[in-house]
Amino acid sequence: FFNLSPDKSAIEHNINRALILSDKSAYNYYTDFSEKGYYNRIIAGNINQVVQVDSVVCDFNNYPYTAKTYARQMIIRESNVTQRTLVTTCRLSNVSRSDDNPNGFIIEGFNILENKDIMTTKR
Repeated sequence: FFNLSPDKSAIEHNINRALILSDKSAYNYYTDFSEKGYYNRIIAGNINQVVQVDSVVCDFNNYPYTAKTYARQMIIRESNVTQRTLVTTCRLSNVSRSDDNPNGFIIEGFNILENKDIMTTKR
């Protein structure tokens, strides 16, 4: 969902893969970003986005399982690189395994808790 390159077909492919694995909560983020021109700006600005996951904390004692992800988001532009925090939460529910979903989980209640700039360095 956050690993994006400035290529329309690559963005569509990654988003479609993410939406297969989630409920409407992720779709709502996608439509909101799309309506605000987020993906078009990535293409027009020739921006690469890369996410590096620091850790994932899952509670497998209660169902549906809760998960919290801590990551760094790198927004790579021609002139600079912006590093951002990315903290998300969701619930994981069991579903049938398939070629599109080999882990057998669906993401429900996806929520972005934090996504703020840490630093920007010139290139």
